[in-house]
Amino acid sequence: ERERAGEMEKRVCVTGASGFIASWVVKLLLQRGYIVHATVRSLKDPAKTEHLVSLNGAKERLHLFEANLMDEGSFDSAVQKCHGVFHIASPVKMDSPNPQEDIIDPAVKGTLNVLNSCAKVSSIRRVILSSSTAAVLRTGRPLTKETVVDETWFSTLEGCEASPIKWYALSKTMAEAAAWKFVEEKGIDMVSINPAIVIGPFVQQSLNYGASVILGLINGLKSEPINFLLISGFQYSFTHMHICISVSFFHNNYRAG
Repeated sequence: ERERAGEMEKRVCVTGASGFIASWVVKLLLQRGYIVHATVRSLKDPAKTEHLVSLNGAKERLHLFEANLMDEGSFDSAVQKCHGVFHIASPVKMDSPNPQEDIIDPAVKGTLNVLNSCAKVSSIRRVILSSSTAAVLRTGRPLTKETVVDETWFSTLEGCEASPIKWYALSKTMAEAAAWKFVEEKGIDMVSINPAIVIGPFVQQSLNYGASVILGLINGLKSEPINFLLISGFQYSFTHMHICISVSFFHNNYRAG
């Protein structure tokens, strides 16, 4: 069946769709009438898919794709015909016996694999990269109320090394730096969003990292002083969606003029 006029402009891809933030992004996009290509690690795992296929609008407009961050070309099918890509898939691990393999490589190589797939599709107008404050805060530079943090800010190796979430901070810093280098070379329009700890109501069934931190405080499992910023999962996902919508609006009006 031939696509309706303008349908491609409402077709987007969300990577890591089974996770906390991405599930919210999928839900909000479906509510807005978008056709959503959602990637998960396994289509055979109900924990990754059941909450997605039960969303309003999923039957008509949600398409699930199996993709692995470490497999080159794994996201090629998922990004086809899309005009926007939300790259949210990334390991949220603070430590590991094998941090290079479990945390660094999936974040950095995974991001580049997704961007490589995007570079093959001419319809893609913008990529929204889900990064972290961990990638920009540990620079050694003073932070004040007047400080503006932009894409030139990256946490230093020394700053990440001193962080209690060393490997996660390194993975996010290296992944975002690699992403900016790639899109500048390929001419891809990208926006990165750098949230703090994200909490809020669940769409998926599993406990996300942000909620587990809060639960640990409530249950007394964490007694050391903790200093962090919080953001609502709904607000963060809403921000993702509107960044994509804004570029669509701009291009539509630009072409019309």
